[in-house]
Amino acid sequence: MKLTRLRLTGFKSFVEPTDFLIEPGLTGVVGPNGCGKSNLVEALRWVMGESSYKSMRATDMDQVIFAGSGNRPARNNAEVSMAIDNSSRLAPQAYMDVDMIEVARRIERDQGSTYRINGREVRARDVQILFADASTGARSPALVHQGRIGEIIQAKPEQRRRVLEEAAGISGLHARRHEAELRLRAAEQKLQRLEDVIGQLASQMEALKRQARQAIRYRNVSAQVRKQEATLFHLRWLNANTELAAADQARDEGVRMVAAATLAQTQAGRVQEEAAAALPPLREAEVRSSAALQRLVAARETLDREEARARERLAELAQRLLQFNDDIARERQLAVDSEASLARLTEEAATLRRDLEAGESKRLSADDRVAEADAQLAESEKNFSEATGALADLTARRNTLERAAREQTERLTRLERDIADVVAEFARIDAANEGGPDLDALLQTVEVAQEAVAEGEATALRAEAAHSAARQALDVERKPLAEAERRAGRLETEARTLRKVLHVDSGSLWPSVIDNLNVAKGFETALGAALGDDLEAPADPRSPMRWAGAVVDPTDPDLPEGVEPLTGHVTAPAELDRRLRQIGLVDRAEAERFVPLLKPGQRLVSREGDLWRGDGLALPAKAPTGAARRRAAPNRLAEIEAELDSARAHAEAKREIVAKAEQEAASANAAETEARNRWRELQRAANEARERHASAERDLTHITTRRAALTEAQTRLGVNRDEAAAAQAQAQQALSELQPTAELEARLNEIRSEITTRRVGAAELRAEAQALTREAEAAKKRLESIAGEQQSWIDTQERTAKQIAALDARLAEATTERDSLVDAPQVFEEKRIALLEEVQIAEATKREASDRLAEGESAASAANSAARAALEALSTAREQLGRSEERGEGARRRLTDVEHEIREMLEVEPQGVAAMAEIAEGATLPDVAEVEADLEKLRRERERLGAVNLRAEEELTEVETQHTSLVTERDDLVEAIKRLRQGIQNLNREARERLVSSFEVVNGHFKHLFTQLFGGGEAELQLIESDDPLEAGLEVMAKPPGKKPQSLSLLSGGEQALTAMALIFAVFLTNPAPICVLDEVDAPLDDHNVERFCDLLDEMTRSTETRFVIITHNPITMARMSRLYGVTMAERGVSQLVSVDLEAAVAIRDQAVA
Repeated sequence: MKLTRLRLTGFKSFVEPTDFLIEPGLTGVVGPNGCGKSNLVEALRWVMGESSYKSMRATDMDQVIFAGSGNRPARNNAEVSMAIDNSSRLAPQAYMDVDMIEVARRIERDQGSTYRINGREVRARDVQILFADASTGARSPALVHQGRIGEIIQAKPEQRRRVLEEAAGISGLHARRHEAELRLRAAEQKLQRLEDVIGQLASQMEALKRQARQAIRYRNVSAQVRKQEATLFHLRWLNANTELAAADQARDEGVRMVAAATLAQTQAGRVQEEAAAALPPLREAEVRSSAALQRLVAARETLDREEARARERLAELAQRLLQFNDDIARERQLAVDSEASLARLTEEAATLRRDLEAGESKRLSADDRVAEADAQLAESEKNFSEATGALADLTARRNTLERAAREQTERLTRLERDIADVVAEFARIDAANEGGPDLDALLQTVEVAQEAVAEGEATALRAEAAHSAARQALDVERKPLAEAERRAGRLETEARTLRKVLHVDSGSLWPSVIDNLNVAKGFETALGAALGDDLEAPADPRSPMRWAGAVVDPTDPDLPEGVEPLTGHVTAPAELDRRLRQIGLVDRAEAERFVPLLKPGQRLVSREGDLWRGDGLALPAKAPTGAARRRAAPNRLAEIEAELDSARAHAEAKREIVAKAEQEAASANAAETEARNRWRELQRAANEARERHASAERDLTHITTRRAALTEAQTRLGVNRDEAAAAQAQAQQALSELQPTAELEARLNEIRSEITTRRVGAAELRAEAQALTREAEAAKKRLESIAGEQQSWIDTQERTAKQIAALDARLAEATTERDSLVDAPQVFEEKRIALLEEVQIAEATKREASDRLAEGESAASAANSAARAALEALSTAREQLGRSEERGEGARRRLTDVEHEIREMLEVEPQGVAAMAEIAEGATLPDVAEVEADLEKLRRERERLGAVNLRAEEELTEVETQHTSLVTERDDLVEAIKRLRQGIQNLNREARERLVSSFEVVNGHFKHLFTQLFGGGEAELQLIESDDPLEAGLEVMAKPPGKKPQSLSLLSGGEQALTAMALIFAVFLTNPAPICVLDEVDAPLDDHNVERFCDLLDEMTRSTETRFVIITHNPITMARMSRLYGVTMAERGVSQLVSVDLEAAVAIRDQAVA
């Protein structure tokens, strides 16, 4: 399988759909730190089934979903899919018919992940096994993350063994073995539970037999209880009918008393209504007189309030008159002050105008002197600017020429050095080209190696065919062995079960008599039908229930003629002799002929289990009884033990055949492995020969191209050197022609002193002019202020005059109002006298109306008392009637309850209870208390029996059926456990063989790669800590050039990194994975070792079909890539992918050069 494309959508920083193409060769991924390069590796592991969020650098798995950025919202899901090329048909059987396989994993926030393969939803385990079978996966050593080299260095030997397991391709076997072990443990636990259940069912069957006997006693007592209950219910029903008749008589008497009380209450109510009708007119008259009196009282209070308001208004008017006089005096004083202020302001304004006219001539003279000084200063500054510009131009030109001369000198020196380097490079190329490889000889070596590869492939195919034939023969021989082992296992299980059945009662205090019986085969059912549960009784005289033995009486009747006694087939203790003599054995078809001839105590049975007794009872055959099965068990056990010996011998013979076939298959496997290893060695030698030939061709092409480039560079450098020398001479001549700068600098100093003097004088004149201007502006501002003040005082005079006029008018109005209120007290006194007379008349009228109302209310109260007395008498009569009716209802309910209980509990009508209780008509009835005592006694007796299972016989049949079913299930489960154990052993054997074989291959590759990376030295891998390869640890012993052998942990840091790298690549050469990801593994290496690392990657690319993805920051590694992908983060928090095909770029460049 080949991984071709990885698509990310919403995964971590890759929010937009992004395709990462995984093409053959070396694919580099570059970019600054933190831009999302490692997210590509994590996406690859995630889609392969990684379940640990910590491995994803997250606190939970939902954090792999894009969490949003400054400009983008968070996503609610993420999806990663991988396209796999299956054109070689190396995928598992389920996907063999498709060319492309697409594995996708999608996660919804807070809902977990789902996996799909080609659109069909699968388990995470299915995805993990798919990649494990391809020697890759989320935890594969082929995915070398940052720090992986350090992990291998620090790992324990047992942890390093997993690297060998990946090389052997047994990761999938480990997963399958783990699942098989889980199923085995579950099956063993289930078998244990089945054994416990079967034992419990055997005990339960014994208990059910005892419960059936107890149920018979329970039914007899229950029948007596039911009879007594019927008697008790009959007595209660008669008592309830008597009580109901007495209640009906009391109710009729109550109805008559209620009728008389109702008539008296009606008459009292009529008198009450007449008294109530006379009250409303009296109440209305009393209300009208009260209202008239209230109106007069209110009028008197209103008159008092008006008089008080008149007095308050007089006092207020007197106060206002005083206030008006004060306000008029204040306004007149304000008018006098305004006249004085206006005169003062007019005089000040005239003085300021005279001062302004006198200072105008001084300001004009000062402005003329300032203008003349500014003109002189401007002329001096102009001269200074011209001199400064001329000096700056001269200085700049000199500096430019000096810099140009210096640069040309440096350029000339650099060109001379470059020309010397080119000449030296020519010499090195010529020296290196001497004694170069012979291309014709290398080509001939390649052809010879290819022929050897073809021959090795043919040998490997023949060995593979032989191995396949041996495996098929082994499979053919294994099937009879498995069948023989299953048969022996079933017989062992049945024998063990029968032994347990035969020893169920071995610990009993008194063994059953059945244990001392010997029954001929085939007659067990007949014996069980004849004696039944009696066979469970012991013969020990100490047992409370036992076979005591009966002497055979000569007068006992003989069996009918033609009937065979059962004693001919049964050997039993003497205690059963008389019983067995009266049991005959007949065929089922002839039974009807002999049954009429049976005497009392005699019975006939058939071999099928049918039973006929002398009293006429006939019982057809049913399932064998426990006693029959128990007697049949010893015979069956003997048969099974005989069959078991034969089955074991047959299985042993089959095992010897299978062992021989396994040896032949192992020999064929070894031959195939040897042939394939030889073929790989020949392929590797051919690849190395081709690589040497291709490398020689590349070196020759590189030398030719390099010489042409050096010739062109030498010509270009000579031309540049001549140009630099000419430019240097021209700059020196221009410098010598420039005039000196001392004269210009002296003239510039004189002008600078003159400017300083003139600036000081101009400043003094400007300050004088500014002072005169400020004084004039202050005088003008004061004149403006005076004008404003004058206008303010004029406005004040006008406002004061208006205010005085208004105050005079208001003073006159107040004086008039005060005069009108002088006579108000006399008027109010006259009105008060008239109101007092009207109030006295209204009070007399109100007293008369109140007296008449009191007389009417007394009469109504007397009528109400009489009506209440009549109503109370009616209520008493109704209560007595209610009690009578309630007593009748209670008696009726009790009668109904008794009848309901009779129907519910006895399931008969009340009239039929006497017959159920066996009470004759007219017979003397027993006392209820006596019946209840007898019933309670019977119930206690029934309760002493305890819990009784009335379905004991039915349950016994069900339990026996369940017991048989569980025994069958147990046998099947034992067989499944054997198959699981055999499967686990096969998996362990295959894994062990493949691991040992891969260890030798990995060790060989490791030695070669170690020597290549270190330029010499020795190294090897060792299995330690256990003889079992599956449990052993992996230790790395290394001997760098010039040092002694030592373990990996004792090497220096750089040596440890190279050694771990050699181990990783040795695994790839042994069992190349479809993809290898190297995340910054070159970080700890120097430039020289990086070159070795890149050479090793080139060799791995040529010798395997592994596709490499290298994440790096090293420019040397970048230059050796076939193509580059750049991961950028132009938008904060969002990664993007761009690609460059370096091989295509080199081809375009070569075409352009050509």
